[in-house]
Amino acid sequence: MHQPCESNEHILRDWLQTTRKAVVFTGAGISTESGIPDFRSPNGIWSKTTPIQYDEFVRFEESRREAWRRKFVVDEDIVRAEPNAGHRAVASLVQRGVVQCVITQNIDGLHQRSGIPEDRLVELHGNTTYATCLTCNKRHELAPIREAFLGEDKLPVCDDCGGLVKTATISFGQSMPEEAMRVAEQATLDCDLFIAIGSSLVVYPAAGFPILAKRNGAKLVILNREPTDLDQMADLVLNAEIGDTMRTATGAN
Repeated sequence: MHQPCESNEHILRDWLQTTRKAVVFTGAGISTESGIPDFRSPNGIWSKTTPIQYDEFVRFEESRREAWRRKFVVDEDIVRAEPNAGHRAVASLVQRGVVQCVITQNIDGLHQRSGIPEDRLVELHGNTTYATCLTCNKRHELAPIREAFLGEDKLPVCDDCGGLVKTATISFGQSMPEEAMRVAEQATLDCDLFIAIGSSLVVYPAAGFPILAKRNGAKLVILNREPTDLDQMADLVLNAEIGDTMRTATGAN
C-alpha cells in the first residue's frame, strides 16, 4: 500500500535488511545534489535550447559543431562534480550484496566514481565522459577532442576508420541500446525490491522498469523530491532529499 510519508526511512531500512535481490534505478535527481543540473527541469538546458536530433548530428556538420559546443559548456558542471551521499549509499548497498544491479538514466559517470563496478551498472542513456565512433565503436577520450575543438575548431573523426565521433550518449531520436535494455529488464524481473531514486519517471521506455517490477511482485519504493505519476503504484514514497534519506536508510557515510 502506498505510504507517502517523509519520515519512513526506517521502512526502507528494514526492507533493505531483508532483501538480497534489490535493484536501484536512478535519474537526474541523485546528481543534482552534486551540482549537475537536471536538463529536463523547468530551468534546464532543454527548456532554453532545442535538442539536436541524432539524424541531424549525422547529416549536418553544423549540427555536429553545435552539439560539441554545448557538450563542452555542460562539461563544466560535470567535471567539477563529485559523488554525493546518495551515490555513496547506493555503492555501499552494491558492495554489501544487497543491490544486484543499478540501472541509471544518468550519463555523468558518478556511479562508477562512487565505487560501483561496471558489471553491476546499466547506463540506459550512455555516458558523456568519453566518446565513440559511430561506425566502428572505438572509444575516444575527450581531452584531445576538447583541445582540437576549442583550439582549432576541429571536429573529431575516428583515427581508425574515419567515422563520425560522438559522445557515448543516447541522443534524441537514437535507438536505445539493446543489450543495456535487455540486462535492465532481466534484473528488474529478478528483483524483489525496486528502488527508484531521483527520477520523474516520465521518460520511456526507461520509466517502464518500475512498472514491470511492481507487476512482477517486487516492492516498489520511489524516492524523489517531487511527486511522480507512479506514486500511487508504489509501496513506499519518500518525498525528501536523496542524500540524507539514503544515508539514514543505509547507514552509509
